Amino acid sequence: MKVAILSGSVFGTAEEVARHAEQVLKAAGFDAWHNPRASLAELQAFAPEAFLAVTSTTGMGELPDNLQPLYYAIRDQLPAWRGLPGAVIGLGDSSYGDTFCAGGEQVRELFAELGIREAQAMLRLDASETVNPETDAEPWLADFAAALKA
Repeated sequence: MKVAILSGSVFGTAEEVARHAEQVLKAAGFDAWHNPRASLAELQAFAPEAFLAVTSTTGMGELPDNLQPLYYAIRDQLPAWRGLPGAVIGLGDSSYGDTFCAGGEQVRELFAELGIREAQAMLRLDASETVNPETDAEPWLADFAAALKA
């Protein structure tokens, strides 16, 4: 199964988690692909059969700059991905209150609009509680891989 990993990162942490997720999914036997600055054309050329989005949130509760062009291109064109499985890892800081993991929530809403089936509930990684988000994501990633194989 071809799994496209989308990532949005402000300071690089979400990108590191996405790279780690790519390695974990490849080790689980998936054809995982990650490009932090992918265009919609590149994404469609990969022909994904599942999606994983890993994104942080800016201080204003927005998606990081590197993910915005792809996000808006997908939202504008609404590719035919209905029924495909997907999931989101959101990174944030709970001290920001209402905007905690808001970037991840935006991607979840987009996936829902596209009809992408949520294979697993969103993982929220809190910067005020985690030292190593890549390691903290591993049990969730194992469950995600199992859900994709089911």
